[in-house]
Amino acid sequence: MSSRWRGNPWAVLLTLSLGFFMTLLDLTAVNVAIPSMIGDMHASLDEVLWVINVYILVLAALLITFGRLGDVRGPRTMFIGGVALFTVASVLCGLSQDPAQLIATRAVQGLGAAALMPQTMTIIIGTFPAERRGVALGVWGGVAGVATIAGPTLGGLLVSTAGWRWIFFVNVPIGAIVLAMAFILVPDIRHGSRRKLDVVGVLLAAATLVCLTFALTEGQRYAWNAGIWALLGAAALLLVLFLLHQGARQQRAPLLPFVLFRDRNYTVMSFVSATVQVGMLGLFLPVMIYLQSVLRFSALAAGLVMAPAMVVSAVLSPVAGRMADRIGGKYVLMAGLTLFAAGLAWLTRVTDVGRAWWEFQPALITAGVGIGCVFGPMVTVAMYHVEPTMAGAASGVLNTIRQIGTVIGSAAVGAVLQNRLAAALQDEAAKRAAGLPAGVRGQFLEGFREAAESGQEVGVGQGGAVVHPPQGTPTGLVHHLEQAAAATFQHGVVDAMRPTLALPIIVIAVGALACLLVRRRQAGSPRTAPRPADLSASA
Repeated sequence: MSSRWRGNPWAVLLTLSLGFFMTLLDLTAVNVAIPSMIGDMHASLDEVLWVINVYILVLAALLITFGRLGDVRGPRTMFIGGVALFTVASVLCGLSQDPAQLIATRAVQGLGAAALMPQTMTIIIGTFPAERRGVALGVWGGVAGVATIAGPTLGGLLVSTAGWRWIFFVNVPIGAIVLAMAFILVPDIRHGSRRKLDVVGVLLAAATLVCLTFALTEGQRYAWNAGIWALLGAAALLLVLFLLHQGARQQRAPLLPFVLFRDRNYTVMSFVSATVQVGMLGLFLPVMIYLQSVLRFSALAAGLVMAPAMVVSAVLSPVAGRMADRIGGKYVLMAGLTLFAAGLAWLTRVTDVGRAWWEFQPALITAGVGIGCVFGPMVTVAMYHVEPTMAGAASGVLNTIRQIGTVIGSAAVGAVLQNRLAAALQDEAAKRAAGLPAGVRGQFLEGFREAAESGQEVGVGQGGAVVHPPQGTPTGLVHHLEQAAAATFQHGVVDAMRPTLALPIIVIAVGALACLLVRRRQAGSPRTAPRPADLSASA
């Protein structure tokens, strides 16, 4: 049985997709759990942002490294090791008792994801014949889109029924199944590459991302002081040093092979993949907070708001991959990115206090259609002319750039949200304080000022500030204060969301324009990548 199915392309694709799905599911499932984590662990918004960012940070810093290690040690070996580490780390995440423990275990989880993720594309390219590779990569890319959208729905179900820890524990049975399937079904594809690892390059890349992410995530907390700007400057300097170092190593197995970027389509798709991730984080982070903290939806209800868009994206992704194979991905991508940006823009107009769930569906479905038309064609266009011997490096670089977009997107969107939320809460408090008696007005304003600075203003059940009226305050006035505080909080979050969503809309629109640079494949043009039959593979 195992020998008959071993190496079967579709069985291999199913195994790889499950592992890939598991790593990406947590990325967006954590977003829906943010309000619950803040309340349960008494964490601040910037601490919970680190729970998201440290995972992406480790993933982005080490993807290229593990892509290279896959070329050297074999992608099957690295895939199995990554799945095992990710599964163990998921257990530790679920057992964490405070933000520091959760951040540390999420870093280990990111390490496992970095080990397995680049191997998925390498094995797909080595397993599928050239004429079916577009469909396979379309399914693989579709898994990315579905996982990103499914995260809030499945995460909401788990948070509502079992608690936020189960968004991590659920990975254990999935990981066990993927490990068993990998041992039985996935062949050991090797290209005979033996290259030394660029340790200096790894350290420079990691340091660049750490400086950038810390500055963006903690900027509001430290009032964008000189230290934060120094970190941003250090990130820019380290990036230059990294590129210079890579330029000097182009003949000695560089971490970032510049030869990949001689292909215009690969270069453009690398940029577009980063813009898409900024858009995804820009959608989920503020919207999940808004649905639960302002509209008081449960985590499950908030996740289900995304479900129709998830279904649409899942159905369209393979279709979009086939269309990219037949007519080229350029216009499919442009249409998808345009619809994605349009859906977000529509969402900003719908967002307000007191909305019903169905009022968001036209905007979200529009965005879902766009997402479904992006992931498959994006990967197909990027990897079309990549040689199998460079598949690990190309996959690692492409995924790294995509995750760098996620790092920057999460940090930048989080920074804008924190900044605008702090300002909006105080502005709204000032408006409503004018209608309060002088005896409680100062305390009301001070409560919101402290809430804006502490970062603990978006948890489940919170009202934006703690206001304690003096003893003997009439019951009617206390009720009036509570209503004023709730209105301040709700309108403050809504006011903060609109400029926050503007950032991903602009970035996605730039990505759509960049697709104009894609060279459209001529009908009947040969593929340069050899078929898997030309590769050495052992069962």
